[in-house]
Formats: sequence, structure tokens, C-alpha cells
Amino acid sequence: MFSLLDHITFANPKAFYLLIIPLLLLFWIAFRYNKQYAEFRMSSLAGFRTGGTYKGAIKTALYLMRILTFCLLIVVMARPESNLKEENITSEGIDLVISLDVSTSMLAEDFEPNRLVAAKELAADFISNRPNDRVGLVVFAGESFTQCPITTDRQIVLGLLKEIKDGQIEDGTAIGMGLATAVSRLKDSEAKSKVVILLTDGVNNTGFVDPMTASEAALAFGVRVYTIGVGTIGKARHPMSPGVPIEVDIDEPLLKEIANMTGGRYFRATNNESLKQIYDEIDTLEKTKIEVSTIQRVSLEFYLILLAAGILLLLEMILRYTLVRSIP
Repeated sequence: MFSLLDHITFANPKAFYLLIIPLLLLFWIAFRYNKQYAEFRMSSLAGFRTGGTYKGAIKTALYLMRILTFCLLIVVMARPESNLKEENITSEGIDLVISLDVSTSMLAEDFEPNRLVAAKELAADFISNRPNDRVGLVVFAGESFTQCPITTDRQIVLGLLKEIKDGQIEDGTAIGMGLATAVSRLKDSEAKSKVVILLTDGVNNTGFVDPMTASEAALAFGVRVYTIGVGTIGKARHPMSPGVPIEVDIDEPLLKEIANMTGGRYFRATNNESLKQIYDEIDTLEKTKIEVSTIQRVSLEFYLILLAAGILLLLEMILRYTLVRSIP
């Protein structure tokens, strides 16, 4: 009931100033009653208890009914109306797969605490900020597999993202297979925008799918690929070679070619902050289309009030000219 009242407005609220009239009538009736009937004090009313008459009570009720009718007519004059708004939201989401390199080199500590953990945490933030998209996960090293099919269930995606770790598959860097698996997840998608974010820190050195073949497949199925090279410039610390920094070797020409062929872009991330900025930029480039159309309905709501006023007036007239007609 209260939610309905929240939508009620009055086109002529100044009419409520007329409520002073029924208030004055109430004072006048009370004043007249006191003047009309004298006060007579007695020690006991036992001898006068004859049960009284219902006509006196009805006559008092007639005055109140007339005043209530007048109040209802004032509300009608204020023209109550309901103002309801309906919003139709049309969301055109994006089908997106994050293909993540989990090879041993991703444990390098040029990111905090290392490349793999930083990539997972920032990917989680990216996914959480895109509630209207379907998201899937692919991991690759020496081979690749689907960690999570594309879904709108954020909790499932984020849970499976957290479970990704190094060493879960054969070591190596099969960029072609990582991309091919991601494209296979999207090839049957009916979304107007299909995107792969491929993140790696190395050079394609294994796998039975050539990266350019996978790129051609992406192009054929209308999949746009954003590639991210992860790693500082030069050398980086690695837990498997303590005290001896490893060379950072990223095949940037290949990653650029993949991105250019499919209509995406190549990015280079050298630390946590730059990787975050890359995800923010991709988020800006791949905006989900949301259309909101508002329908406003205004309807007059005084008909029931007018009906109630008419019924009260009719009842008051019937009682006045029937049951209490003999009352002077």
C-alpha cells in the first residue's frame, strides 16, 4: 500500500486549503451543541437509565457524514493522480574469454608477488566490473584447456580463476593452442561482440596449432583478440633460479600481428600498475551496450473517492428523511 501511495501526486494541491471549512464546521457544531443543551447536575442518573434513543446517535452521525463527504470532495478537487514509471532495460553483452599463460616463467617476480598472481587478481577485478557479459577462462602452457566455459555466473568464474596455478599442465608456451581453445569457446556464440584477451610472457615454443592459424580462425569467426605481453624490460627474478635473473623474452611481433589481424590491440605490461591500466583500457574499448527506455503512465485516481462521497451523501439523505425525520 505504501509503495502505491509513493506514486500518488496531486495536480491541484491548493484545494487542500479548503479543509479549513470542515474544521470550522466541527467547531461550530460543538459550540451549537453546548448552547442548545443546558447543563443539569444530579447526584445520580439511576432513575434516568431508560436506554436512550438511537435517533440521537444517528443525528450526530449525519453531521459527521456530511463533513466527511465535503472532505472527500475536496480531495477530488485536488485531483489525485498516479505517476508510475516503467524502465525497460535492453542489455547487449559481450562474450569474452581470458586465455592465461600458466607456464613456469609466469612465476617471475617482476610483478607483485609474481606475474601469475598479479594477472589473476587484476583479471578478477576486470571480470567483476562487467556484470552484463558472459565470461570464460582458458589456461595454457605446453598445452591448453578450458578452465571455465563462458557463463554469466560471476561466482563460478571467479572461483575457477582463483584455482588456476602453475604446474597444472605440461610446461611450455603454446600460444597458438591457447588462442585456438579460446576461439573454439566463442565460435558458436551469437553475441554481436566476441573478444579474447590473451596474456603471455613468452615465445611460442610448442603445441600443434600455429599461432597464425589460430588467428585466422579468430578472424573467420569474428573474434577480436587483445594480446598482452607480461614482463619487465630486461631481466627478472625467478624463484627457480635464485640470485640469477632470467631473461624476459616476449614475442612482441607475433602478439602485435595477432591483434592487428583480428581487429584488437597489443599491450605491454611491465608491472602491476601498467597491467591494471591495460585492463581498464580494454574495459573502455569493449563497452557493453545498455539501452534504457522509460515509460511514464499518469492516471487520475479520484473516481473511487468521488464514488465514496456520492454513497455517503446518498446514505445521509436517506437517513435524514426516513429514520430521523421526526427529530426537530
